Amino acid sequence: MPPRYWLFKTEPHAFSFQQLQRDGTTPWTGVRNFQARNNMMEMRVGDLGLFYHSSIAEPAAVGICKVVKPAYPDFTQFERDGDYFDGRAKPDKPIWMMVDVAYAEALPHPVTLARMRAEPRLTGMALLKRGQRLSVQPVMPHEWDIVLELARE
Repeated sequence: MPPRYWLFKTEPHAFSFQQLQRDGTTPWTGVRNFQARNNMMEMRVGDLGLFYHSSIAEPAAVGICKVVKPAYPDFTQFERDGDYFDGRAKPDKPIWMMVDVAYAEALPHPVTLARMRAEPRLTGMALLKRGQRLSVQPVMPHEWDIVLELARE
């Protein structure tokens, strides 16, 4: 099956693309939105993602990551003193899931949110929809191709 495409949104002070490049692989922990969780549960090994830096002066897609482990329970939901603890979650009945992603490649040039918004072919992209705040969201194949095209310009 061909890979599916996703966008993984993170604040660089929390976890940056440079950290992923250095570490090689990371669990994508701390997602606490049901739709974003459901998106991760749809992922397959080999799917590709745009690594997107948010909450900065110029939010942008900066690289590509690859799903290397399908959804499994997010351990942070059980850490009582952690930022992502959820008292409703039980080891035998987890609520939150995560996937493992690996560094694939840096984009030749970051593709800023402003650049994506200015591209008429991307008007339907989930990231660009009003009120869209999901940290993990699907990217359609044609949108993926356009973002990569913009990164090469």
